Amino acid sequence: MNTACDTCELNPSSDLKKLGELSGKYDYTIALAGNPNTGKSTVFNALTGLKQHTGNWPGKTVTRAEGSFVYGNDKYKIVDLPGTYSLLSTSEDEEVARDFVLFGEPDVTVIVVDASRMQRNLSLVLQLLEISNKAVLCLNLMDEAKRHKIEIDIRNLSRELGIPVVATSARTKHGIPELLAAIKQVADGSYIPAKQDSFQLSKESKDAVTVLSSQLLSINPSLPNANWIAMRLIENDSSIISAINQRILLPMITDEKLSHLYETVEEYRKKLGDNYRDDIVEAIYAKAIRLVKNSVFTDSSKKSFQFDRTIDRIVTHKIWGFPIMFMLLGLVLWVTIIGANYPSALLSDLLLDKIYPLLKIGANYLHFPSWLSGFLIDGVYMATAWVVAVMLPPMAIFFPLFTLLEDFGYLPRVAFNLDRIFKKTGAHGKQALTMSMGFGCNAAGVVATRIINSPREKLIAIITNNFSLCNGRWPTQILIATIFLGVLVPAKWSGTVSMLAVIFIAILGIAFTFFTSWLLSKTLLKGESSFFTLELPPYRPPRFFQTIYTSLLDRTLIVLWRAIIFAAPAGAVIWLICNLTIGEQSIALWMINGLNPLGVFIGLNGVILLAYIVAIPANEIVIPTILMLTVMTIGSTTFGAGAGVMFEGSDNEIATLLHTAGWTTLTGINLMLFSLLHNPCSTTIYTIYKETGSKKWTIIATLLPIVYGIVVCFLVARIWNMFIT
Repeated sequence: MNTACDTCELNPSSDLKKLGELSGKYDYTIALAGNPNTGKSTVFNALTGLKQHTGNWPGKTVTRAEGSFVYGNDKYKIVDLPGTYSLLSTSEDEEVARDFVLFGEPDVTVIVVDASRMQRNLSLVLQLLEISNKAVLCLNLMDEAKRHKIEIDIRNLSRELGIPVVATSARTKHGIPELLAAIKQVADGSYIPAKQDSFQLSKESKDAVTVLSSQLLSINPSLPNANWIAMRLIENDSSIISAINQRILLPMITDEKLSHLYETVEEYRKKLGDNYRDDIVEAIYAKAIRLVKNSVFTDSSKKSFQFDRTIDRIVTHKIWGFPIMFMLLGLVLWVTIIGANYPSALLSDLLLDKIYPLLKIGANYLHFPSWLSGFLIDGVYMATAWVVAVMLPPMAIFFPLFTLLEDFGYLPRVAFNLDRIFKKTGAHGKQALTMSMGFGCNAAGVVATRIINSPREKLIAIITNNFSLCNGRWPTQILIATIFLGVLVPAKWSGTVSMLAVIFIAILGIAFTFFTSWLLSKTLLKGESSFFTLELPPYRPPRFFQTIYTSLLDRTLIVLWRAIIFAAPAGAVIWLICNLTIGEQSIALWMINGLNPLGVFIGLNGVILLAYIVAIPANEIVIPTILMLTVMTIGSTTFGAGAGVMFEGSDNEIATLLHTAGWTTLTGINLMLFSLLHNPCSTTIYTIYKETGSKKWTIIATLLPIVYGIVVCFLVARIWNMFIT
């Protein structure tokens, strides 16, 4: 709903019509560039109306996002480029950003910077202005700058850069009308940016760039960024060389002139040597420092920054950083587990105790055959209802909590703390974030690996994400720890022992993540860990209600929908194998008897193995499947509601049933281990294939945890039998 201010004729943004992802013909193309953590995606949302998540981690702009809007009588297409710190290296995100500005030739490049951290942000600004001066500088997060008592002379900064400079706070829409007006003026030519020297190179480097740029302009006089191309040629930039060879940048160049150009480039490359890159970097930062000195003013005592620095000294401390990190993660998981109990019980009561009987009554009223009623209601519906009741509440709690930590700025500190360990294993520091996301949902953790640019390290993060104990496996861990380990100690210590056992399994999963990352980097995915720039953004008050909204839409409901798609056919399969017979036994009993020797050999049983096979679509239905198969195996009529019908019970009832079926403490311990070390659920497997596009790596990611699980359970069973029984 628009307010009166939104439609007032005196409001410049009243002419803005957000079109979201609408495509079609457009008058101007806008590139949106900037460092990570500058609110670039928030600016994108403010202009287009798209509601993508705008947190710092895991990144949302690694792949290009497009939108459109109408302002005045013109339609604009806006491309949200990957957040990047520089255009000088060859990482994937930097190449995407640079190549679009260079080859896409946008009508305007809007460069978004953090107004409270101007010096580090201006480096990218100066590099982009070398490519194209048809730009607008958006000083975003001005509210943060004011909080830190920073004042910026916008007119002087605009004069020195030669482009429009607009102050904004995109989260509150402050400055967006002025930004729209500046974009329009540069796009339609009513404002002509002044060409300035972005930075001053040393005499030797400047002479080389001048000679090469003159040679380039003699070949193509309309080339707008000859200096930048010359600088990149000296650095042997493969994408620039490829564009020249393909006649994209210099369409009229002859083979003779091309050969002469490369000879000149090689001559200067040898002459300047390794000092050339250092000269460029020093020149850029020297210019950034001058701009800040002339245009940015702050409290000389810098007391406003002490809050952030004080927190960072604690949360990134070599000793205290890790306990705090584990304590916060434990708190999030504890709130998730405890907080999910009540809504899970309500959903279970609604879906299983109320709707399920009504569906059975309806099926009888419509004279459904018993097999059809069983297949659709006892099979398909019950499995789907279980997944919704058990999976939705934890995800609806975990993902918003995780995103609040993300918005507050803590998650980059997690990556900072774990970077050294991951680097030693040959993995990427950002894997710490994807691993943390996996504790909520492994499928979401796999998607989050998009923030890792190195294909090798991204694969390592994908393959190892299953070792993060997702919320679908927590109920199994808690139940088994309670009824098999908690009973070994006095009642007052039962809860503590159970909790410590579950935490141990979670930490063991982290250990397997480190071990497998090291193993893969030494075998199938050999290589050294790559360098990456990690900025610690300022701490910001999270946007509570928007976080809940975006988390529910972007993560919870999408992942839940995928799980439901796979859970429904799983329920059908479970019902069928329990009700179709071969001879005098159901298919399920034949499979249990066939799997039992292997199960007992590794300290489990055939029921557990079959449960993990048929419950592959969702870990949430493992326990009800185990209970249902156990009842079938022992022929009990006390528990359950029939063959193929999943059910639940109290801890005491479940303990009695499992002990009656011959379960021991060893069975419980190995089930906890196998719950950690088994194949990903089908939703995660599908997501792995979508992210990798490879059957090979999908199979490896699926089978490797199973191999671990069988080996670990076998070793534990042998040790148990040798020393305990």
